[in-house]
Order: sequence, then C-alpha cells, then structure tokens
Amino acid sequence: MSMPGPHFTHEVRNQVPPLAGHDVAADPALLEAVGREEAGWVCAELHELGLLAGQAGTQELARLANEHSPVLRSHDRYGNRIDEVEFHPAWHALMETAVGHGLHAAPWADQRPGAHVARAAKFYVWSQAEAGHGCPISMT
Repeated sequence: MSMPGPHFTHEVRNQVPPLAGHDVAADPALLEAVGREEAGWVCAELHELGLLAGQAGTQELARLANEHSPVLRSHDRYGNRIDEVEFHPAWHALMETAVGHGLHAAPWADQRPGAHVARAAKFYVWSQAEAGHGCPISMT
C-alpha cells in the first residue's frame, strides 16, 4: 500500500526552500574568534558539528523535539513521588550528540588553552540545530 502524497491546492511562493546540507560552523566571525582566543585546535570538531547541525535528519529531530516537549512525571501509578522527566527519543538523540562532543563538561577536563572558548563555540554551533536541549546539557 502506498501512502498518498501531499494535497496541493496552490503554489507556495513566499517561503524559502529548506536549508539543509550545509555547515553551520562555516561562519568566518566564529572561526576568527576561536583562533584569536587560542582554541583553533577545535575547528575540525566545529565543522563536524556544523555539518551534523545542517543535516535534514537533524532538522527532523529538532522538529520532533519541539513537537514533543519533555513531560514531568511527579508520581508513579501507586502515588509514590518519582520526579522524573520523560523525553521523546529525538531529545535523547540531540543530547547524545551534545554530550558526545563534550558540550556538558569538556573544558573542566581539558587543560588546553581556549578550552572554555572551544566549548562555547561548539555549544553555539550545535544549538543552532535545536536550542531547547541545551538547557539540560548546560546544567549537568
């Protein structure tokens, strides 16, 4: 069984095409600042994150994360307090990438010059994919 395609009623001409397949880190001002602040060693990882942030698949994860907000589960079904937050799998995928690139704590374990600048630059680049997941990442 094939799924029906979209139902077209008119040509939409007042919207830009989807921006996918680009490197979010290809920002001359960002790259200049990173180099100036002795964190140029992070540029390869910035571009890796920038390409991830610019992918259509990441944009879909961001859409899903925004559509399915985290849900507080204060009590279990027996009335016991649990204070648990339930996240949609898209949130977990975005947070996994963030943690995998050290956005949660890397500069405190890295003694290289510019470690905090490198984290800030990576946070800036990756949060362009979806900013909301940065809150739990930055608080860990």
